[in-house]
Amino acid sequence: MKLEGKVAIITGAGSGFGRQCSQLFASEGARIAVVDIDPERAAQTVKLVEQQGGSAIAITADVSVEEQVQQSVATTLEAFGKLDIMFANAGIVSRGGVPSVAGGEQVDFQDLTDADWQHVLGVNLSGVFYAAKAAVPALRANGGGTILATSSAASIVAYHNIAMYSATKAGVNGLVRGLSLDLGQYGIRVNAICPTHGMSPNFLLPAGTPVVGMSYEESAGPWDSSISPIPLKLNRPPSLLDNAKVALFLASDDSAYISGLCLPSTDGGTLSRVGMWFAEDKGSPGDL
Repeated sequence: MKLEGKVAIITGAGSGFGRQCSQLFASEGARIAVVDIDPERAAQTVKLVEQQGGSAIAITADVSVEEQVQQSVATTLEAFGKLDIMFANAGIVSRGGVPSVAGGEQVDFQDLTDADWQHVLGVNLSGVFYAAKAAVPALRANGGGTILATSSAASIVAYHNIAMYSATKAGVNGLVRGLSLDLGQYGIRVNAICPTHGMSPNFLLPAGTPVVGMSYEESAGPWDSSISPIPLKLNRPPSLLDNAKVALFLASDDSAYISGLCLPSTDGGTLSRVGMWFAEDKGSPGDL
């Protein structure tokens, strides 16, 4: 097993991608500290891990509050005795983000407030900073380890209505590169995944919404690769597990000499193309 004997903290692990990673990492031998702002979701993830024979604890924390992140690490050390992997996965979309997908409100950029900015900044960027800072003493004491962050394809290219979100995720990439340089001397690797497809609809839905447990594409109905804008044509849609397997690679010793990498996962060639329509493309320019 790829994570035999390892201890991992995963933030935002109560639903979606974090839940999928908790289950996958546990199946590969890791003991998991499931950190989430929603205690019921965290407890449900722990239950799922335990049902498959794994070991996990639930920790309630708001990652935008440094003291709560520090306490999450302390609780993990008390329960499991060490820390090998800090996975700063928790994230939120900015208000008005991607309204066409989730039926959310349309908010013009100039109407966004400082509170909107501080909220997305606090979770998406400060939350990663706090997680890394809290983890370093335990990782150094352990002789090294891994810090992994969930960034986004939006850190690389632009999406409509989420400029604030994109800025925070680009900040995550910069933090990852800087920390990989500073922390490498302690045997600590720092990387990020930048998902494009195969992520959870819960990310766009209101807090407390039932956990979907599937990717955007899986939950959209029957899959037809011929009308998908993803250049890579497979006979199934991208899944949460596709992304989780990339996270597992970066968290495990399979990537022992990789650090400072911001890796687009489940990209399927989407980021390699230009944003214009060609006669060879199916459908219409609006499909892209």
